[in-house]
Amino acid sequence: MTTLTYSDDHIRHILTTVRTIALVGASDNKERPSHEVMEFLQHKGYRIIPVNPRLAGQSILGETVYADLKSIPEAIDMVELFLNPTLVDTPVDEAIAIGAKVVWMQIGVVNEAAAEKAEAAGLTVVMNRCPKQEIPRLGL
Repeated sequence: MTTLTYSDDHIRHILTTVRTIALVGASDNKERPSHEVMEFLQHKGYRIIPVNPRLAGQSILGETVYADLKSIPEAIDMVELFLNPTLVDTPVDEAIAIGAKVVWMQIGVVNEAAAEKAEAAGLTVVMNRCPKQEIPRLGL
């Protein structure tokens, strides 16, 4: 069983060491939380690569949208999941396959089996948290 309790040092380490984040479930709708988080993280200096099969080939906030993680032509440090918890298995498998270091599941996204699989493959997992909330809380 994975934990939903994370130390501030653990979260701080993740957020200060990752630079390139694939945001799965990215939206072109400015009112959607995924769009707001993407914009916030860009302003904080992160490179955010949007992933959404419905919008593949289009652009969100100046970045090309990819259909899936396997299609991204560069290294990804962290995969952030804005998905229904029942839909995270495939992106977690892809995160493992592409060598991502972290899988971060947004608030409300908890999938113990997927988290355990990612951790068994050596990835760090955070569930039910939002970097847009954690960054200011930690003074980053």
